[in-house]
Amino acid sequence: MRGRRAEGGLQGREEAGGAHRYRMREKLVSIGDDYWIEDAAGERAFKVDGKALRVRNTLIIQSKEGQDLYRIQERMLRIKDTMEIERGGGGTAATIGKALITPLRDRWTVSIPGEGDWDVQGNILDHEYRIEAGRRERVAEVSKKWFRVRDTYGVEVEPGHDDALVLAVTAAIDQMAHD
Repeated sequence: MRGRRAEGGLQGREEAGGAHRYRMREKLVSIGDDYWIEDAAGERAFKVDGKALRVRNTLIIQSKEGQDLYRIQERMLRIKDTMEIERGGGGTAATIGKALITPLRDRWTVSIPGEGDWDVQGNILDHEYRIEAGRRERVAEVSKKWFRVRDTYGVEVEPGHDDALVLAVTAAIDQMAHD
């Protein structure tokens, strides 16, 4: 994902260590609703469009200019819950699945074609978890500790990763965990 700066739109304010921090709302949107993801300065960074009247739940992550970046759709009739994230221009960007066995903490896997998998571990329902690639390379951290607003949590994306894709993954996990 490092070379996709222009494609996915690495937008946002640089925070400590060069990471980008965004403010998201719990239970991001209801199908049919729209919502803005803001950066740490409160500026609109990405729009989430909840498409209504679809057979499957669908969310579209758009740039602030309205360009479709990623489409999140629930997959039906699977042994375990999965969601697929498609690129705005077509093609699978990622597939998210919940691990069948989770002894102490929630665990999810994000499969990215041609890249490898990301591991998601922590307390998903309380929005306190990390996304890592490979051998402990931090991709992002999700936490409520950065914002004191009710029903709000933060996503801090490490430099070199596609912010929009990480936010799409976070939105998909939020939808799956709270359904």
